[in-house]
Amino acid sequence: MDEPFRGSPAASWASGAAGITVPKAGAVGWMSAAEVERALARSRDFLVASGLDRGVLRGERPEKAMALINPHQKDVQGLLRTAFRTPRTPSEKNDPLLLFSRFQPSRTHLVGDVVKTRGRLTYREGKRGALQVTADVIFVYPVTRAGAGGDDEIVRTIVRRELVLSWDNPDKVITEPGTFSIVSYKYDMTNGGCGAPTGYFTPPFGTDRRADEAGTKVDPYDRRTPVGRGESAGDECGRATRS
Repeated sequence: MDEPFRGSPAASWASGAAGITVPKAGAVGWMSAAEVERALARSRDFLVASGLDRGVLRGERPEKAMALINPHQKDVQGLLRTAFRTPRTPSEKNDPLLLFSRFQPSRTHLVGDVVKTRGRLTYREGKRGALQVTADVIFVYPVTRAGAGGDDEIVRTIVRRELVLSWDNPDKVITEPGTFSIVSYKYDMTNGGCGAPTGYFTPPFGTDRRADEAGTKVDPYDRRTPVGRGESAGDECGRATRS
C-alpha cells in the first residue's frame, strides 16, 4: 500500500500535472504568443480537473472542468446534461467516462495521493484561424477494493486519453472568454472494466480479475498505437500485458 507503483513502468513517471508536458507558446491564428500560453495552461487545467481532481475521481460532478467548455457547443453540452442527470440510464452516448475519470467510492478506493501521468500537449492552427490543441496523456490510477485491508490486492487502472480542443476566434464562432470547444475525444483503458457502461471505471478484483485473463493482450503503455475507445472487443476485455 505504501508503494502502489512498484514494478510498474509508471513508477519513474512524474506525478499529477507535472507529467503533462506543455510546449513553448508562439503566436497562432488570431492569438498572440501570450494568449496561446494562457490557452495551453487552461487546456492542461482541464486535464487536471477531469482526470486528477480527487473529488471528481470519487464521482463528484466535475464543475471546474465543465466550466472550461464552451457553453454554446450544443452536442457536448447535451452529453454533459445527460451524463450527470439523476436518475440516469447509462449508455455509451452519455457515459461521463468519455471525458472524465471516475470511480465509485462504495466499490473502489484510490491508493495514496498520487496519480502517475505521462503525455503532452501540441498545437497548431485549426479552422477559421482557431488555436487547436491536442492532448495525448496516460493516467495511471492505483486502486483497491473498497473496505479492503492493507494486505488486499492493488490494481492499476490505466487510461490513455486523446483530446482535441479548439480555442475559437470569438469574431467567427459563438463562444465565451476562457472556454474551448471540443473537436474530438477518445480513450483507451485497461483494468477499468468492460461491458455495459456504469458511468464509473470498475477495476476487476479477485476472481473477476482472473476471469479477464483470457482476453486479448493489450500493452497500455505502448504510445505508438493510435488511441481508440475503451478496452473491449465485443464482449471481450483487453488483458494488460503490464501494469
